[in-house]
This record gives sequence, structure tokens and C-alpha cells, in this order.
Amino acid sequence: MYYAILSVSVVLFGVQFLFNRQYQIIRGPSVRTAMLFMFTAFSAGTLILWGINKFRFEFTPFTLIVASVAAANSLAYSFCSIKALGKVNLSIYSVFAMLGGMVIPFIAGIVFFKEELTAGKIICLVLITVALALTISGKSKKSGLGVCFGIFIFNGLGGVYAKLFTSLDYPKTSEAGYSVLMALSTVVISGLMLIFIRRPEMKKSPAADSLAAGYGVVNCIGNLLLLIALRKLPASAQFPFITGGVMIVSTVISCFTKDKPSKREFVSVAVAFAGLLVLMITEEYM
Repeated sequence: MYYAILSVSVVLFGVQFLFNRQYQIIRGPSVRTAMLFMFTAFSAGTLILWGINKFRFEFTPFTLIVASVAAANSLAYSFCSIKALGKVNLSIYSVFAMLGGMVIPFIAGIVFFKEELTAGKIICLVLITVALALTISGKSKKSGLGVCFGIFIFNGLGGVYAKLFTSLDYPKTSEAGYSVLMALSTVVISGLMLIFIRRPEMKKSPAADSLAAGYGVVNCIGNLLLLIALRKLPASAQFPFITGGVMIVSTVISCFTKDKPSKREFVSVAVAFAGLLVLMITEEYM
């Protein structure tokens, strides 16, 4: 059941890249673009999540603190992403992002949350790492590697904050209540940054706004499902599953766009799929 919930989340995370990519084509890469994107996306996401939570507003100090830190982390990740894409190619950027999103929560789950280290988890982690390595192509500037390290860290910490919220024994809201506070915090922080970052000026674009809103809806629902799955699934199993799953979904989506996957990408997806099968067969959280 929990892997089924997580699979829906994976599909949503795969779809969100379409919205993000098309938005960047319209708006172009800049820090203001990233902040405007986050402000628009999470304004829509906040409304959707609030509706899912039956228009209840939940609050505890612990939830607000974790949600605010997670929101700031998400904006830092977006800032690093904009900087990195001007210095490194997309495949290297994707590898750093996905490895961070997989490895850091995996290590945190084992070391800090005392999750069991099993052969299935190790095999899955290794296979997905190999699959990601197969996607690297082209050359990049060495100056971009520092920013890529930031991408690795910030994307990984996003999973750690989710685990912290679900695991620590403090008075807290529901998963939906936490998600509303995180989305709202993202809106507030990005909105404040837009006050100070006024360049470049951008014309109104209903198409770009719709793409950002679409991203916000699928991202927020996907992260809510991720939190629900964390009730049962350990982080050391869940985040390798997400990384491998997003690779597969993104490649399938690419088959229907102008950017057709290469033979190497199909091989990497096959390796990632093998890793997911090992994980699901060996773990007890079906």
C-alpha cells in the first residue's frame, strides 16, 4: 500500500519537471525568475493543500519551525539550480540533485534514525547510483562544481526535514497541516525576496503563471503523499525508491517530447528499475 502511495508521488514528481522546464523556456534563467516561480507555484500549492485539509488551519511551534526551515532550504536549492545551469550541463546537474536527494536521507535514516541497513537497500542504492552515472554526458566548467555541491546538500536536506517532522515526538499538526505551513512559508520568503530582487523586469505571461501553478499543485500533492508514506516506510528505503522512480517516469515522458532518450538513458532506466525491484522484493513495506 505504501509503495503504491509513493508511486503516485513519484509520477507527480516526474510530471513537475515538464512544468518547470517550459516555464524556464518562457521566462529564462535568473534569480528573480526562480523566486517568482516559487511564489506563484506555492501560492497555488497552498490553496490546494488547504482545500485537501478541509480548509482547516493547523499550527504548532514545532511544525512551523520545521516547515519554515524546509521552505528556506527549498528556496536555497532553487537559487543554486539557477546558478548551476549556467555553468554545468543538465545531466551533471540532474545527477548531483538526484544523488543528494537519495544519499543524504539514506545516511540520515541509518545513522540518526536507527533504521535497519539491509542488503536490499544497499543493492538498490548502488544500482541507482550506477544508473545516474550512466546519464552523465558532456563537459562542464569546474567553477560550477561548488554550486552543484550546494544542490546535492539542499536537495538531500529536503528529505531529512520531512523525516524529522514525521519522526520527532513533539506536538505537531497532520501531514496536510505541515504541508500548508511549508507552502505558505515558501510564499512569504520568496515574496519578501522579490521586493529586493527587481531585475530583470518581466512582462505578464498567463502561460508562465499557469505552468508555475501547475508545478505547485503537483509538487505539493506529491510531497504530501511522501509524508504519508513516511509513516511506515523508512527514509533509507523511500528516497532511493523516489530517485529511481523519477528517473523512470522522466524518461517515459521524454519519449513523447522532442528530447528523445538515448540508448544510454534507456540502459540507465533498466538499471534503476532493477534497483527498485530488489528494494520492493526484499523489504516488508508492500
